Amino acid sequence: TWGYNAYGALGDNTTVPRSYPVQPVTGGTNWSKVACGNYHTAAIKTDGTLWNWGSNAYGQLGDNTKIHRSSPIQVVGFATNWSSVSCGYFFTAAIKTDGTLWTWGRNSEGVLGDNTTIHRSSPIQTIAFGTDWNKVACEHRHTGAIKTDGTLWNWGQNTSGQLGDNTTIHKSSPVQVFGFGTNWSSVAVGQSYTAAIKTDGTIWTWGLNSYGRLGDNTIIHRSSPVQVIGFATNWSSVACGYKFTAATKTDGTLWLWGSNAYGNLGDNTIIHRSSPVQTIVFGSNWSKVACGDFTAAIKKDGTLWTWGYNFHGQLGNNTAGANRSSPVQPLA
Repeated sequence: TWGYNAYGALGDNTTVPRSYPVQPVTGGTNWSKVACGNYHTAAIKTDGTLWNWGSNAYGQLGDNTKIHRSSPIQVVGFATNWSSVSCGYFFTAAIKTDGTLWTWGRNSEGVLGDNTTIHRSSPIQTIAFGTDWNKVACEHRHTGAIKTDGTLWNWGQNTSGQLGDNTTIHKSSPVQVFGFGTNWSSVAVGQSYTAAIKTDGTIWTWGLNSYGRLGDNTIIHRSSPVQVIGFATNWSSVACGYKFTAATKTDGTLWLWGSNAYGNLGDNTIIHRSSPVQTIVFGSNWSKVACGDFTAAIKKDGTLWTWGYNFHGQLGNNTAGANRSSPVQPLA
């Protein structure tokens, strides 16, 4: 982990910011998945245990306390059947191998999906219950999740229509995206907007559209899904950041759109884009991408590249304060 370390979000038992990678204090070689939120981190080990660290003001670490942690601790209950996890703005959501969905932390606007706005410091199930949850995504103040039947559900803040139900009313329990459908395959959540891919390879976005983060060549907010311009059917993955979006195609190309204030689109400019552009590196060997207020992406050769906002050293290249508008490699 590297970057901003207030509240111990890097898990190295300090609150010292790092502009280069360091290992969490527990170290180990059995970590399988990781997710980052606003000042806190969550990760799953190969044994199925779930660990959290960093800010805990609203109980987002799930240890039944509100004590900040600068080293990893287990979620209360010590279960060994966690399969996936996502972190939002002071809250966390995770799915177990039995298909149940659990949330905890800050519950403003009903982001935990339990039909209340009560903060929770230990995991609770969404009001929909069920054992058919497949994927979950969190960011700012809303949550998106896909069931095994391919239906897509959202809940939480809806000021800009980011829940996709053709309204701007907050929801404290899951609602289906307008247009319904049973062919959703992946979902990503950003600041007041959502992006999702269908099984036919099309990509759809909705919610706040300032800076063109929806990629439909406009800056018009949408309360129901619209297709990203180009109408391609070969999108394979999508990630949402602070005010921008990144996605990969099945041909291995990487595309970005939205706010480019810090060079987070990686096209060697700081020009905002309302439709997809490729990173300056181009290439057809990108495999994975993640976004915050900066971008990180992995190539098929296993190399990691970062670009965008770097005030706290979050690009990992041993600098801080110098933003990058084209990809650089972290030191490790």
